[in-house]
Amino acid sequence: MMTRRVPQAGMTLTELLIAVAVGLLVMLAAVSALSAARRGASTVDASSQLRDNARFAVDILQRLAVQAGFEDLASASAPYAGSRAQYARINQIAIDDIQPGVFGFDNATPKATDPLNAATARSASDGGNGSDVLILRYQAVRAHSDPSVVSNVPDGSMINCAGNVPQEAAANRNDRIYSILSVGKSAGGEPALMCTTKSEVNGKPYISPLIAGVESFQVLYGVDNVAPGAALKPGHAASSIPTSYLRASQLTVKNDTNATYANWRRVRSLRIGMVLRGPERSAQSATLQKLFPLGSRYVSAADTGSSYTVTDARLRQTVIFTVHLRNCQNQGYQPDGSTLACDVTLPQ
Repeated sequence: MMTRRVPQAGMTLTELLIAVAVGLLVMLAAVSALSAARRGASTVDASSQLRDNARFAVDILQRLAVQAGFEDLASASAPYAGSRAQYARINQIAIDDIQPGVFGFDNATPKATDPLNAATARSASDGGNGSDVLILRYQAVRAHSDPSVVSNVPDGSMINCAGNVPQEAAANRNDRIYSILSVGKSAGGEPALMCTTKSEVNGKPYISPLIAGVESFQVLYGVDNVAPGAALKPGHAASSIPTSYLRASQLTVKNDTNATYANWRRVRSLRIGMVLRGPERSAQSATLQKLFPLGSRYVSAADTGSSYTVTDARLRQTVIFTVHLRNCQNQGYQPDGSTLACDVTLPQ
């Protein structure tokens, strides 16, 4: 019985090597495409998170800023005092012992033991990029406006930077809520916008992170006819709009708290600039970035935080906005015969 021999065909070694090489190329291309897609998705996610953080930052800072200087009915309806002696009689406290509703420090962090009145200068290596400190003070609204009703319960309309409502309304003109904004390090050593406010438990200041990734926080103050480093001149008329924007240090009159506070009471608006950054490798590649938190117009050699340079693979977003203050900042001190509701002069 005869059998047919079927010829067999196979791959030569050369053909096999070529097939393996082509397969590796296809696999490499697929892996590269997948990696690029993942990097792109991570960048999109990081960019979206930056925008969300920026929107939240603007919302909370605007709300806190428009509260600055607010006084409840009992304080707001007290008679104006045109002299320091008259002010002390009406309010039982000297006008230069009451810190203004808006205050701040350049290139600093709040002092832990006295954050309302003192700050520590930043170092070049603390990661804050010359960030500033912004202090906002205001009163809670009493739920019962009828003076015959004895109640110190607030109506819940005012919050601090932690989002909490104070448990008690103001007892006197100097009894106020405070919110202090600055840049510090949160968990993992990442920079964040920090909130310092008064504890309702023990009355002491406590600090907590508010917005992650804020590596620069800069503030300029829109002032009404204030000369840098100088006291207000007698008879210098006030208006309701800012005429210039100054740094916190430019509102200080050396060795004169009375004149310094008078300058701060002429703050009409806040110009705030922030730089928010994403996580490591959120950008496609490491690049050199020159950053201007308040825009290139306000770059100053005297302000180390007005510009800085970074080189890393992080996405960043710069946010600049202006808040016009809603409330008068004179805290009940106004010259006799003044026709401007928010007039402020140097207390004599």
